[in-house]
Amino acid sequence: MCLILAALLVASAVDAQTDRPRSFAEIAKKVSPAVVSIDTKSKVDQALTKETPDEGSGDIMDFFRRQMRQRPVYGVGSGFIVDKSGYIITNSHVIENAERITVKLDSGEEFDAVVVGTDGREETDLAILKIDARRDLPFLIFGDSDKAEVGDWVLSIGSPFGLAKTVSAGIISTTRRETPNTSPFQKFIQTDAVINPGNSGGPLVNMNGEVIGVNSQIATGTGEYSGVGFALPSNESANVYAQIIKNGKVRRGYLGAYLDSVKAEFARVYGLKEAKGAIVTDIRDQQSPVAVAGLQVGDVVVDFNGQTIENARDLISKVAAAQPNQIVSLSYLREIGAKLERKTASVKLGERPSRNRSSTDEPDSAIPIKDVKSEPKPFGLTLADITPPLAAKYKLASAKGLVVTAVNPASYIADVRNAAGAPALGEGDLIQRINRVPVGDIKTFNGIVSRLKIGDAVVLHVRPFARQAQAVQLQIVQFTVR
Repeated sequence: MCLILAALLVASAVDAQTDRPRSFAEIAKKVSPAVVSIDTKSKVDQALTKETPDEGSGDIMDFFRRQMRQRPVYGVGSGFIVDKSGYIITNSHVIENAERITVKLDSGEEFDAVVVGTDGREETDLAILKIDARRDLPFLIFGDSDKAEVGDWVLSIGSPFGLAKTVSAGIISTTRRETPNTSPFQKFIQTDAVINPGNSGGPLVNMNGEVIGVNSQIATGTGEYSGVGFALPSNESANVYAQIIKNGKVRRGYLGAYLDSVKAEFARVYGLKEAKGAIVTDIRDQQSPVAVAGLQVGDVVVDFNGQTIENARDLISKVAAAQPNQIVSLSYLREIGAKLERKTASVKLGERPSRNRSSTDEPDSAIPIKDVKSEPKPFGLTLADITPPLAAKYKLASAKGLVVTAVNPASYIADVRNAAGAPALGEGDLIQRINRVPVGDIKTFNGIVSRLKIGDAVVLHVRPFARQAQAVQLQIVQFTVR
């Protein structure tokens, strides 16, 4: 009994010394007044608007169905006030395409909001709103998300399913979590605090009532809570907020190169001690920062301003965190003969453009291909020597290598993904090197493959067929023989 009492007294003393609340209720009371609900009304698709049924159709139900489709869509989300003058942070996807944005305060008051600026889904998915309440408003402060540790208690506050003032508690499951199809700037705090649709944009707070994350995503098979939620760390959020307030947008450094990550197979083939670095796979603009600095396709960037580069996302993140026009130092490896030589370059960064989805170019399938000799053997690939018809169909011109004419969907190579998350190989791709050896015919390629054993590493240098306007010049395909 004495030991238990002593422990309680120690715990109370710790709480008193750190000024931390002793219950979730105290945190909720402190934070809730600055958390808001956001209601949106989406833009109506004018292309669907018709005042009367089609002449002569006689189908009145079709008319009513069209009218139903014309109704605007309403959405709900969350946000939180970060300045007494009425600036609010939420997710960009909460207010995307909104015609009208209504902010509901904890007091029950409602205000129309204007969008100050956004950092789109392809970046951090944050938006800054402003309301004019004509008085000072309660606001939250950012904590240091870098100090958040796995196992720390956190609270999520927001409007799941439109249910305002909902508080849930949990712990930090992990930090710096990368999720599929997200940008290099989204390394989330993962939590098991309940996050549902409508919580997006709301705060994740620590036991001091400080914001350490902006609730952004959930992992779910049903669209609802499954115990895995993701919040954008406050340090990144605060940077985005500050830049939008200052510049109206977020300015990030830019190299002007397409990148892929060094994986274990590449490290083994090239004799690297560790699978670290970012491979330059394309440089479109010869006036881009890396081109002016002398980097080439195939170079492996291993160091940025004295910091080791883990992978392509890490390099993009570090570059983006720097300001445009800043001069930085890059160390990279260049293949010269049988060696990789380490070189250093000073690079004046450009400004990262907004990411736009590119349109796809469908392959020209009008040219018939006949008498193509191919062997459906290595790795489940059907390969062919370049012939005039193949060169015309896949726009190979004077290129050298082996053309991929088919990929067996049941083969393990069909599961290998490129840097963009798409299948690494497809019809029309041109394999030019395997494990650093140039290949110009099927016999040479099969001879190299025949010497490989299960567990051996394979690195293919591939010139991708331009299925999309943004196809890279070089694609590194890395896998292990099974």
